[in-house]
Amino acid sequence: MADSREQIKNILNYFKNSRRMRQGLTCAVVLILLITIAGYVSHCTRQVPDSYSSHPPPTFEIYPREEITPFRRIPESPATLPKVAIIIDDIGYDRRIAKKFLSLDAALTLSVLPQSPFRKQILRRAKANGTQIMLHLPMEPIEYPGVNPGPGALLTAMSPEQIRQRLRKHLDAMPSVRGVNNHMGSRMTAIPNKMYQILTVLKTRNLFFIDSFTTEESLCRSSARVLQVPFAQRDVFLDHVQTPDFIRRQIRRLIHIANDYGEAIGIGHPHTETYEVLRDTLPELRKKVRLVPASELVHTIG
Repeated sequence: MADSREQIKNILNYFKNSRRMRQGLTCAVVLILLITIAGYVSHCTRQVPDSYSSHPPPTFEIYPREEITPFRRIPESPATLPKVAIIIDDIGYDRRIAKKFLSLDAALTLSVLPQSPFRKQILRRAKANGTQIMLHLPMEPIEYPGVNPGPGALLTAMSPEQIRQRLRKHLDAMPSVRGVNNHMGSRMTAIPNKMYQILTVLKTRNLFFIDSFTTEESLCRSSARVLQVPFAQRDVFLDHVQTPDFIRRQIRRLIHIANDYGEAIGIGHPHTETYEVLRDTLPELRKKVRLVPASELVHTIG
């Protein structure tokens, strides 16, 4: 009889302990679920930064030490205002400043770096806005490797197939681009066979090329003529000195060139000073020139 009572007591203790275990497990499961939900909500509501401090943008440009004059066609007598294209290079690392340039009521062209962290968002916004997009293609400068042109750069040590594959990859990732201009590239643009490899890819995709003209040794123009790729050259860098007065002077210089030759191309960069000066001078610009996308100023060289 005593043994029976002991067995019953043990059974009761077992069920009692099992109930506590189940309660403990239930509490643990609920706690894990709450932690998971809290983490998900935190992820969804986290403020996405406008610029990536962990992915700083590459050097915007290595400007020529002395002003170099691009080849200019014989000027025509324009029936209307002369044409000006303004390209904003190095887009993709600061979403805030890109949004500001896109907010301007002007036919600017944005040139986007291929592996920049915000390129997809900016491309979507630009497409919705009707803004023309170019690929800002990093190329090896004379100063390399002391100066790195950034992720995805084309280097002179690459084989022809490596150059073509890398360029195709960039273009596949940015299907809305209409053309390409070089980021840096003072060494690469002076080597004809390298430029043939690059321009051959552009020709198969019906894209134009604009030489940022970072060296007077550039052979982009002659390479584009051989391959019959639509081409143009930069006339003025707008903001290599980042002061409002200097940028205004460069804009006046751009207008002067456009008046003399019927058209001109200026290149600026995603600086707050550049945005503010453009915003403030747009009324004056519209009276003197017609702002157009970069594609309107490229020509097939005969």
